[in-house]
Amino acid sequence: MNILTTGANGQLGNEIRLLAARDSGSPAGMTNGSLSGLDPESHFLFTDVTEASEESVAMLRKLAGGAPVDTSTRRLDITDLEAIRTLVSEEHIDAIVNCAAFTNVDAAESQPELAELLNAKAPENLAVAMKEVGGLLVHISTDYVFGGDPYNTPCREEQTGTPTGVYGLTKLHGEQAIARVGCKCVILRTAWLYSEFGKNFVRTMLRLTAEKPRLNVVFDQVGTPTYAGNLAAAIFTILARPVPGIYHYSNEGVCSWYDFTKVIAEMADQVRHDCYGQSGLDHRSHSGLDPESHPSRSSCDIQPCHSDEFPSPVKRPAYSVLDKTKVKQTFGLSVPYWTDSLRKCLSALI
Repeated sequence: MNILTTGANGQLGNEIRLLAARDSGSPAGMTNGSLSGLDPESHFLFTDVTEASEESVAMLRKLAGGAPVDTSTRRLDITDLEAIRTLVSEEHIDAIVNCAAFTNVDAAESQPELAELLNAKAPENLAVAMKEVGGLLVHISTDYVFGGDPYNTPCREEQTGTPTGVYGLTKLHGEQAIARVGCKCVILRTAWLYSEFGKNFVRTMLRLTAEKPRLNVVFDQVGTPTYAGNLAAAIFTILARPVPGIYHYSNEGVCSWYDFTKVIAEMADQVRHDCYGQSGLDHRSHSGLDPESHPSRSSCDIQPCHSDEFPSPVKRPAYSVLDKTKVKQTFGLSVPYWTDSLRKCLSALI
């Protein structure tokens, strides 16, 4: 299988790079010769409109642990249907994993045309290209397609989308455009994504809890942190035996942004102590911080606050917990609890 990954230099794209490297080096005797069950002859082509940063390339090589990881990027503008068609034909692409999107929630409010182009028209282009060759599209969507209607139980796939802002609306339009095209497709909605790469909540809180004596973090928005490495693994399982449809995937558990921050700070200290406490090794942090100058992130005074204390051009979902029953039953997935996955990520960043 030849698999094209768009947005390959983002959080999820980089985790797919890592998993592809580990999968290709799987020991004999694994299912179909790989850890994921994906055909060991599968070939990944990584595309984006920008080159990978030096920091991301360094992290890829560190996390690959000596496995040959593909850090190359082929340029592809997914708003250009003919460019997609050409690449699909040249590389005999069987499946596309679309990790590309306009994800700046606040900026989308002032750039609705660009958000619509990237979040709706571009996925439609990918769907058209896959339908023409009988291929599979795996498209990443978001919990932001919900939020307008009040609810306090986990969102199911068939629930009507009621987005509160341009970002969620354009992502919903993307789902609808793919459905109209009618290609073989799996849509995966996820939430609160973080990883070792790029700009995300975990990396930001690692920095802020080291720099600041006090932080106010909202407690009236509830969801589930999702480690991009776990989502990548789920995608590999889906690629191995795809069942078209819409699915939800996040880690297990529920917390607020305030709870998330408290755990990040406390767990970061635990991880650092476990790694360096008795070793006398160099304590410089891979997150770009010097732990010796900030001996305890958990000493930061983290306080809960309301969302309206941080004015924003868009109202974010107050409750965006996703029901994962369907994806677990369909693909036999075992979903990790969010704190277990957070510890894994922090171990690479501290």
